[in-house]
Formats: sequence, structure tokens, C-alpha cells
Amino acid sequence: MERLKGKNVLITGASSGIGQAIAIRFAQEGANIGINYIGGPEGAEQTQQQAKTARVSDGREVLLKADVSNEQDVKAMFDAFTAEFGSVDVLINNAGIQKPSPSDQMEAADFDRVIAVNLRGPFLCSREALRHFLKQGKGGVILNNSSVHEIIPKPHYVSYSVTKGGMENMTKTLALEYADRGIRVNAVGPGAIVTPINSAWINNEKARQEVESHIPLGRAGEAREIASVFAFLASDEASYITGQTVFACGGLTLCPEFRVAWSS
Repeated sequence: MERLKGKNVLITGASSGIGQAIAIRFAQEGANIGINYIGGPEGAEQTQQQAKTARVSDGREVLLKADVSNEQDVKAMFDAFTAEFGSVDVLINNAGIQKPSPSDQMEAADFDRVIAVNLRGPFLCSREALRHFLKQGKGGVILNNSSVHEIIPKPHYVSYSVTKGGMENMTKTLALEYADRGIRVNAVGPGAIVTPINSAWINNEKARQEVESHIPLGRAGEAREIASVFAFLASDEASYITGQTVFACGGLTLCPEFRVAWSS
């Protein structure tokens, strides 16, 4: 393990769910971790404690409160991170929200907020990371937490789906634009994962069975399974991969309703 020993990694939205699992896994891999959060610090403190426990050697964590959709917050967060660790090696754009609503009833303010957090935020953070990478002159890695809804429509979640489609294009665009500077940009597309954001179906046995019936592997994923994909993509083992979305979804992107050849 410890493929990321000594690397300085900033993770947005790391106080719960997949972000928390990424922080813990990266601590196991030997990285120094910036744990971004918004609101109260309790979740971030829990992440920090679990990261410390997971370590097999030296490494540090720093808590960074910031709203990723706010430009000044993002700049201050990167300043605090580099003041603590000296440089940025990896950025993980994980922070995200969703606000379900029938599209004809969606409030513009709700649509705008999802766009702000899920798409503007990753752009602002990526821009700051790119500036640091270019100044440092030694390349870097940006990883975006996307979704199967890059490519699968999600009724009642149009703002969320729009942001994930945009994230796919941003991943590819930045990867192409900065490949000759040794900067790799990739994304991970989780499917149905056991995290707090999915509690509505996770804690409802009937709803969970319905969700899992559409997953070819027959079960929801665990946050640690997604974290392992991020760890690989951040490491030198993925040194020839850029501009890609790796779908970790139990087969959801395989059009599972075609498991039976009903159309033939």
C-alpha cells in the first residue's frame, strides 16, 4: 500500500460519504490530507480521527471549511492548504448536492444552487489547483467525483444530471488542455452507493430492493469501493490514464433492462 506516501491531497466534501471514505483510504496510502467541509465541523473531525487511525506511517490532516461555490472561499482554502503542506499534488472534487423536483416545478434558485456546488465548485477548485500545478512545475492530478448520470437520464433530478454531464466535458477538456504539462484529469462515476445522500432508499427495505434489482451485480456499492478507484487513479499506476470517467456502478451503465433479450 502507501502508493501516495508524501503526496498532498485536497478533498472537497470530505466530512461524510464517499469523500470521507476517500480521505480514510488516502491516509492508508500515506498521503497528507486536506479535509474540506461546510457547516459544522463534527463530520470533518470524525473523518480526521478515522484517517489518523487508518494510517500505517506518518502523515497529517488539516480541516478546511469552505463553500466550494464561493470563489473567495476556494482561494482561501488553497492558501491554507499550501501554507500547511507547501504544495498541492492531487485535488479531488467530491463535494456535491442534489435537489429532487419534477422539472416543471423546480425553483430556479434550487437549480442554480446545484449548478453552483456541483459544477462551478469543481471548476473553481480545478482552476486553483491548475495554477498551483503550473507554478510548481511538476504536474499534478485532478479527480472528479461524477456519477452514472453523466450518461443515464435521471427524471426529477435534471439539475443534478446536468452537472454530471458538464463534469464529463470539463474532465475531458482540462485533460486535453493540460496533458502536455504532466497534469492528469479523470473522473469516477459511482452508481448506487450506500452513503447518507441516498438514505431515502437505503433505509427503506422495499425501496432498496427496487434499486438493487436494477444493478447487474445485485447490490448497492460501498463508499470504500469507490475510494479504492480514486486511490488507483491518483497513483502512478494510472500514469497513462487521462480524460476518462471510470464507472464504478455494479454494471448500471450496461443497460441492465436488456439482460433479457426482450427486443429481439
